[in-house]
Amino acid sequence: MTQHSRDTPQFYLTAPSPCPYLEGQEERKVFTHLVGERAGELNDLLTHGGFRRSQSIAYRPACETCRACVSVRVVAADFKPSRTMRRVAETNADMIGDMRTPAPTSEQYSVFRAYLDARHRDGGMADMAVLDYAMMIEDSHVETRLVEYRRRGPDSGINGRGAGQLLAVALTDVLSDGLSMVYSFFDPEAGDRSLGTLMILDHIERAKSMGLAYVYLGYWVPGSRKMDYKGRFLPQERLMPSGWSRVEV
Repeated sequence: MTQHSRDTPQFYLTAPSPCPYLEGQEERKVFTHLVGERAGELNDLLTHGGFRRSQSIAYRPACETCRACVSVRVVAADFKPSRTMRRVAETNADMIGDMRTPAPTSEQYSVFRAYLDARHRDGGMADMAVLDYAMMIEDSHVETRLVEYRRRGPDSGINGRGAGQLLAVALTDVLSDGLSMVYSFFDPEAGDRSLGTLMILDHIERAKSMGLAYVYLGYWVPGSRKMDYKGRFLPQERLMPSGWSRVEV
């Protein structure tokens, strides 16, 4: 029997299943495990090739009849927010984000549960219990951070204390050239704040301050209402058969 090193990735293909983004389509994924001492290096390499991370798995679409999913990354240094995005930033001037080592809390899970029940009741994550959530946050063999977004407290600008209610959370990988937003969620009762947009804007600023070139947003799917918003953060690069191609408008 052939023996494989933990540092040598083995790739597998899933069976067809209904596409969560485009009605009438089927999806398949190719995936591998991110384990061992070279997990971070492999995650970097695969992300550059259009893969996404979910816990200790890296995957990308491998659909037989569809190529709608397009990996996108925002060019942080050149990014120019639209008027609507600037308005979102102004609306959320009372928010503060704190990037920390990933550790699950009951407060996070409460927001996560409310988000799933309101936005993804029929999705594949709908049945996730608190232990499943903890695994999603903790099961990473690469450099991962958690960003908590709260209302700014009365003295948080002075000494870091006084932060208020938790409204949004982003699970993010730190790559050699960017931040990869693995998963994010927010309090559905704060929907008028456009917190999904706020988290992306904040990550773009964080990438610039960290000297990183990109913010990886995952898959942009033209024709999918769930994923269409990703195409608005410009300029960005989209992964085409010939490589990453810059898009300005």
